[in-house]
Amino acid sequence: MKIAQYGTVIVVLHAIANGLHGLAHIEIPVALSVLQSSFVAIVTFLIPIIAAVLLWTQFYRLGSWLLLGSMAGSLLFAIYNHLLVISPDHVSQVAFAGWGMLFQVTAILILIVNGFGCWVGIGALKTTTQQEQVL
Repeated sequence: MKIAQYGTVIVVLHAIANGLHGLAHIEIPVALSVLQSSFVAIVTFLIPIIAAVLLWTQFYRLGSWLLLGSMAGSLLFAIYNHLLVISPDHVSQVAFAGWGMLFQVTAILILIVNGFGCWVGIGALKTTTQQEQVL
């Protein structure tokens, strides 16, 4: 049950950080391609919510995999777009003023939350594996 609680907290923090970052994207504006927007909608928003719900059910193992996969995918997406590729979405290309401050702070916050999300997902999988071995 603790894993479900931790997973849910991570998903809520993930949604808040990404929601605020998305708001900064809109206000600056920093546009995303259709493919990027689809990835964000599915991997960053939808799958973590499904994972959190599944963690509270008999399908907690599937929820653990979805949590780990969505957090890892979101983490790699954020590293690639915010730190590696020089584009309008790179943190160095957005001025640290007005909405740019929110953009840059949430870009880093997303990395931290996604890292913790991966850690919780791995912990959830270890817990479910240990439970299966006991049975």
